[in-house]
Amino acid sequence: MKGSTGIILLSLAIVVVGLQPVSGVSAQGGAWTTLFDGSSLDGWNVLGNANWELADGAVQADSGSGFLVTEESYADFELTLEFWVDEPANSGIFIRCADAQSVRDTNAYEVNIYDTRPDQTYRTGGIVHLAAPTSVITTGGRWNTYEIVAQGSRLRVTLNGTQTVDVTDSQYADGPIALQYGAGVVKFRNVRVRRL
Repeated sequence: MKGSTGIILLSLAIVVVGLQPVSGVSAQGGAWTTLFDGSSLDGWNVLGNANWELADGAVQADSGSGFLVTEESYADFELTLEFWVDEPANSGIFIRCADAQSVRDTNAYEVNIYDTRPDQTYRTGGIVHLAAPTSVITTGGRWNTYEIVAQGSRLRVTLNGTQTVDVTDSQYADGPIALQYGAGVVKFRNVRVRRL
């Protein structure tokens, strides 16, 4: 009887421990990895001539053009970040980039940051050439949040807590993530990713 009681108690202990959340790990994916913490650009390659600099826990640029490109590739993932732009800024988050040396909106998915885009179809919150945002959210002059989920062919974008895109597409399956500087003032901070 003592042996079976011990086994039951041990089994219950394993179940209880198994139900406890593990710090930094979600049931839906792996641990979060900080890609940019405000202190260095380790893990990023600079592409182009944008004048990226570190300031106040963010990376920012206001001239030139180009990208910060992750050294690692990501297939299925959840990405969260904060961005600050002025009104005329042109930027974007490029995911599953097919060519890390030549990032374009025609060889990656570009989650746009461009409130004043002449063609408003793919403005901030949309994915260029693929999905218009379901809500018009103006982002100039304040910190904003993006949550981008790529899982298989399904792509979801949430801007400031509002889902703006939920679409399926299978053009690009894997590749680095790139932060763009195109025009205006652009800042990024608290960039994190977890694989799904």
